[in-house]
Amino acid sequence: MTDVILARYEGASPALEIARDLAKRGVYIAPIAIVLGAVGWGAAGAASVAYGLGLVVLNFVLAALLIGYGARISAAVMGAAAMFGFLIRLALIFAAVMLVKDAGWVELVPLGLTIIVTHLGLLFWEMKFISASLAYPGLKPRRAPSNSSPAGGR
Repeated sequence: MTDVILARYEGASPALEIARDLAKRGVYIAPIAIVLGAVGWGAAGAASVAYGLGLVVLNFVLAALLIGYGARISAAVMGAAAMFGFLIRLALIFAAVMLVKDAGWVELVPLGLTIIVTHLGLLFWEMKFISASLAYPGLKPRRAPSNSSPAGGR
């Protein structure tokens, strides 16, 4: 019998699959968000929104990588990667904002709004696509298109 804490995950990382899907959705909303930033704050607003979107997507991918690599070692390392990885990623976002806060191309309001709203918005949007099943960890399986005709359509 193996200890649960020392058990490791051998398959493909569901966290990385979800992060890829989140990044794809981030690309979908990027043009709209960048245009909104440009309308509200000009070119600096558009650049700030693009930078913020990049930080958010990078944050999700980094979280998935940390959890995925931690899971390959053990459940305990995966938990530590999730907990301490959050603190590290939060510090990296803080540092990335502080690094550019005085640059001429940055507007802090759209940058901050983008970071907060995009994190929450993408997570809530992604909830529709996540499987809460051990049979399908990660994303829900896609349905195969049906070849049958609709009921009553003869």
